[in-house]
Amino acid sequence: MDVASLTRHFETEKAIAILRTDHQSTAARAMDAAVRGGFRIIEFTLSTPGAFELIEEFSNRGNLVVGAGTVLDTEQARRAVDAGAQYLVSPVLDFEVISAARDMGVASMPGTHTATEMYQAHQAGATFCKLFPAPANGPAYVKSMLAPLPFLKIIPTNGVDHHNAGAWLNAGAFGLGFVATLFEPTFLSESRWDDIEQRARECVAASQST
Repeated sequence: MDVASLTRHFETEKAIAILRTDHQSTAARAMDAAVRGGFRIIEFTLSTPGAFELIEEFSNRGNLVVGAGTVLDTEQARRAVDAGAQYLVSPVLDFEVISAARDMGVASMPGTHTATEMYQAHQAGATFCKLFPAPANGPAYVKSMLAPLPFLKIIPTNGVDHHNAGAWLNAGAFGLGFVATLFEPTFLSESRWDDIEQRARECVAASQST
C-alpha cells in the first residue's frame, strides 16, 4: 500500500491500536484480541520485546496495516520497514526518521506538540502529526491548531479513550490512537483477552460515530 492509499485508509478506519508491554507473548495475544474487536490499523512500539517479530507476524496476515512506534533512529526505521511496517511513529520530531520513511516509501508520524513543530514536520514531508503529549483540553487544542493550519493531519495518541473519541474527531483529528484505554494494565497482567476484545469494539464504534 503506497502512502496515499494508506492515508485514505487511516481516514476511513480512524482507530489505531497502540501496544506497549514488557512481554512478547502478551503483546501477541493482546493485539490478537484488539484485531478480533475490529482494529485494522495496529502499532507495536519498538520498546516491546520482540517488536520486529511481531510486526512481521501481523503484517503477513494481509488484512492489517501495521506500524512501528517509538522509532528513534534511521536504523530502527529500516529494520521496522524490513519487517513489514507501513508507517513509522516517533515520540519526537526527528527529521532523519521522516526522511528515511519518505525514502523507503512508508508513512511517518513524528511526535509534535506546538504549531511550529507540526508545521516543521509537515514541511519536512511527514504524513501525519502525532499530538504528544496531549494537552489538558485536547479537542479544543486540535481545533485551534487546525484553524490556521487546516492541512495538518493530526492524530492524538495520548488522552484518547472510547468516551471522548467523538469530541476529538469533531474537533478535526484525522485519526485516533488508543493506548491505555484499550490495553489497560490489569487487562494485560490478568490475561483478560475478552475484555480487550470488548473494549476494542467500543473504541472502534466510537471512532465511527461522527
